[in-house]
Amino acid sequence: MDMIFFIAPAAIGGISAALAALISITDKIVNNYGEIKIDINKGKKELTVTGGQPMLFGLSEHGIFIPSACGGRGSCGACKVTVHSDVGPLMPTEVPYLTDEEMKNNVRLSCQIKLKQDLEIEIPDELFYVQEYTTVIEKITDVTHDIKEVLCKLPEGKEITFVSGQYGQFEAPPYDKVKDPTMRAYSMSSAPSDKKHVEFLIRLVPGGIVTGYVHQHLKEGQKIRVVGPFGDFQVRDTDAQMICVAGGSGMAPFKSIFQDMIDKGTLNDREIWYFFGARSKRDVFYLEWLYKLDEENENFHFIPALSEPQPEDNWTGPTGLITEVLDGYLKNTISQDKSKEGYLCGSPGMLDACMKVMSDNNMSADDIFFDKFA
Repeated sequence: MDMIFFIAPAAIGGISAALAALISITDKIVNNYGEIKIDINKGKKELTVTGGQPMLFGLSEHGIFIPSACGGRGSCGACKVTVHSDVGPLMPTEVPYLTDEEMKNNVRLSCQIKLKQDLEIEIPDELFYVQEYTTVIEKITDVTHDIKEVLCKLPEGKEITFVSGQYGQFEAPPYDKVKDPTMRAYSMSSAPSDKKHVEFLIRLVPGGIVTGYVHQHLKEGQKIRVVGPFGDFQVRDTDAQMICVAGGSGMAPFKSIFQDMIDKGTLNDREIWYFFGARSKRDVFYLEWLYKLDEENENFHFIPALSEPQPEDNWTGPTGLITEVLDGYLKNTISQDKSKEGYLCGSPGMLDACMKVMSDNNMSADDIFFDKFA
């Protein structure tokens, strides 16, 4: 009996392994899709790619980089393309990220579409100009206990042109048990005027593949692949008051935006309210720079708030959740007579909470801008 008890699971395991191998071999033989032709934007570009792979990866192999904040896991909804060919019904993984209008217009997530046949797609023209850079890590700075400022130098003769607020994709090479290169999206914190560098603020996320690599393995002098720029999170050309809210590494796009406005001499052209939420003082950074901007610029207001200040923090500023502080300022301090625009960067939960506060204070959803990273 004891012998059977041990042999049975081993036999079942062996059979399962054999079946898995058989399925894999069968898929390669039966589902050999060969070469697939992709027509992009009605003939503006035509590609021949290897079939059987997700569209996102097939396009990137030929220099067409569709934005993807999650690296193709189907968890961010960023890699949208319009598909003019029949590629089958919507996958359950796509539905949560598509509006009714997008579904009606054949918008799909490129990471969820397997290339099985020739097809026609449509993408924004600006994606033709996204570039891939092999950068060198010039400097790594710990700005908090769990956020690193990573400065990447572009190759000789290469420059990057982007709008403050946009993001790039940062690739970690294989390491430890991670067998494949893994790419994630991060807002660029450098100013557009510096065309020779790209800077990111990367916070350590428990279990995060790329953030784990950056915090545990990344070294100065190392080469890292960066793709970008992506995104339409940018300051609109109006005179509306800017209500900016961030937390943690959500500081990144605002560092870029404010420095860009300083470089252009426009920081005082409109009222700017910058709310930054953190747990305790050890989670807040760039304080000296931001307080100086507040002191020297009449229209710039910096409001940091701590939700759980520690006794050693000697904190005298606002306390509580940043949404509570924001709500108080919108009701009692910020002008009710001037139009407002919201600019947000942080966790999905924080963004949703801030949007509700702004909506409750008569701000239109059409005037609230953000990039929500998974």
